[in-house]
Amino acid sequence: MKINPELDLKLERIVDVPAELIWKAWTTPEHLMPWFCPLPWKTVACEMDLRPGGLFSTTMESPEGMKVPNVGCFLEVVENKKLVWTDALLPGFRPAAQHESGAGLLFTAFIMLEPHGSGTKYTAVCIHKDAQDKKRHEEMGFQEGWGAALDQLVAYVKRTSM
Repeated sequence: MKINPELDLKLERIVDVPAELIWKAWTTPEHLMPWFCPLPWKTVACEMDLRPGGLFSTTMESPEGMKVPNVGCFLEVVENKKLVWTDALLPGFRPAAQHESGAGLLFTAFIMLEPHGSGTKYTAVCIHKDAQDKKRHEEMGFQEGWGAALDQLVAYVKRTSM
């Protein structure tokens, strides 16, 4: 995937868990909810229809109890390798309005998994329509938040028997 540094944000790490378990944590609602957003926020609801055009919906809750729903759809699903979704489209590829995004920020996200020894090379990329949206996402804490969520995913996988 070609990254446009003016429009895209990227998080890449080597993690010491296999791609199959990362995939399961990403694609099973009961396994996604415990780690998906950085603490002290939490994910309180998740629905998914794991196919192109299928629903990807999460509801996050702030420490103060504010609920933030986010609805989008999957664009590409390649088991144990690649998961692509967007909140710019609703299920069935229906265009979404800007205000329908929980964060008020539309983007497309790519999660790419590659075997790396006994672990996985994990790459997350978010692409944006313009530099202003990229900057907003960056200022919202993309690196810190997505990095913390990945740390939580790895810890979750290691402490559970998925």
